[in-house]
Amino acid sequence: MAFYRDTLGLEVTVWEEMGGGFTFKLPGGGSVFVYPKEDHEPAVFTILNFGVDDIDAAVDDLNARGVVTKIYTDPDYGTDEKGISRGFMGGPDMAWFRDPAGNVISVGVMTPQMMGQ
Repeated sequence: MAFYRDTLGLEVTVWEEMGGGFTFKLPGGGSVFVYPKEDHEPAVFTILNFGVDDIDAAVDDLNARGVVTKIYTDPDYGTDEKGISRGFMGGPDMAWFRDPAGNVISVGVMTPQMMGQ
C-alpha cells in the first residue's frame, strides 16, 4: 500500500474491515481495489498500465523516486538504457517496473483505443 501511496503518489484508502485491502484512485478517474494474499505469486505479465503523456518524464520521475524501470534486458525486446521500449512491434512507447510484491506495472503513451476512448 505504501508503494502506491508514497512512491507512485496515488490517493489510497485502506479497508481494514476487508482484510487490509486498499483502494487507489487512478489519475484519470476510477479506482482499483487491491487485496492481500498470503501465498501471493506475482504474475509474469503486466497487471496494470498507467497512461502517460510523456514517457521520458514519467520514467525520470519514477527513477527519481527509486523505482527501477530497466527490468527487461533481452536485446530483442529493444528497451533503451532507461528501460523504455520505443514503438516495439508497432506498439506504444512503454516502460515496466515492479511493485514490492513483484507485480509488473507499466507506464506508456497509450493510444486512445487502448484507453477506451
